[in-house]
Amino acid sequence: MRVLMYYSNADVRVEEVPVPRPGPGELLMKVEASGICGSDVMEWYRRDKVPLVLGHEVAGEVVEVGAGVERFSKGDRIAATHHVPCNTCHYCLNGRHTVCDTLLRGTHFHPGGFSEYLLIPAINVDRGVFPVPGHVSYEEASFMEPLACVLRGQRNAGFRPGSCVLVLGTGISGLLHVALARNLGAGLVVGADTIPYRLEMASTVGAHHTLEADDRLGEALRSVNQGRLADLVIICFDGFIPLALRCVERGGTVLFFAGAAEGAAMPGTINDLFWRTEITLTSTYAGSPYDCSVAMDLIGAGVVPVKSLITHRLSLDEATGAFREVCDPVCHQCVKVIVEPHKG
Repeated sequence: MRVLMYYSNADVRVEEVPVPRPGPGELLMKVEASGICGSDVMEWYRRDKVPLVLGHEVAGEVVEVGAGVERFSKGDRIAATHHVPCNTCHYCLNGRHTVCDTLLRGTHFHPGGFSEYLLIPAINVDRGVFPVPGHVSYEEASFMEPLACVLRGQRNAGFRPGSCVLVLGTGISGLLHVALARNLGAGLVVGADTIPYRLEMASTVGAHHTLEADDRLGEALRSVNQGRLADLVIICFDGFIPLALRCVERGGTVLFFAGAAEGAAMPGTINDLFWRTEITLTSTYAGSPYDCSVAMDLIGAGVVPVKSLITHRLSLDEATGAFREVCDPVCHQCVKVIVEPHKG
């Protein structure tokens, strides 16, 4: 079968590898849609593991079923998540499924979602595979995993209906945050960026206001929020971290959603951050099986308009240059790239 083999953002090749065969408890999926995630283009995070096949935002059809699988059959339409928890450790039993050792280190797909076929291990089949409703397309279903991450992030941050939410960076994750916060009942949703077309998309998916992410953002935010800063600031681009810390209201929360550059450090001093502000800094990683289930329900109900976020639909051959495009959104007006491995 054909796969996209990743060596670097500038060196992605179509190569041939054997089709994996499912063992007991496993599934073989024909990959119909696989989204490029921002983490896929973090070269520093990947460089010690290359070459490898990336891709974890996947949806497709079951084409082969391993012995003992009862919940799924050949021909079923499914979406899957690559990381799943053990459900028995200290972290899982305390609701922290996404810091479970099994999730962080023990689960993955083979070889990866940017391939014509994908082997789903037994533990993922057990708790990380979800049926796709008949009215939901494969490309829409591939948003299950990223939307699950957004859901968990807002829950970890203590999202409250009626609050003011500022989303810094309106790329794909930021747009999902905007749409979700609006539909969960935020009183005011503000998207901020430096790229005009992304701000336009933020308005389309639910932002009450869009603002330029510059040194005047705090003042502009106060002008649309009754003189206050944001109750919840969500960082979806690491370049906006200093700005986030200047735009959070006293008693508010800053959610570090996007991964930062290698070696990035917090700006300012402890007193600058915390003295008499009572702000909370929190982070998030991945989504739990529960979040995936809710995400699929939201996609099926049309609550989050994921299809409108797709800017590129590419075959494997066309996708060899897509990683560079994702890294240069200004030039390519790129938001969400969906790879369709069986596209002609």
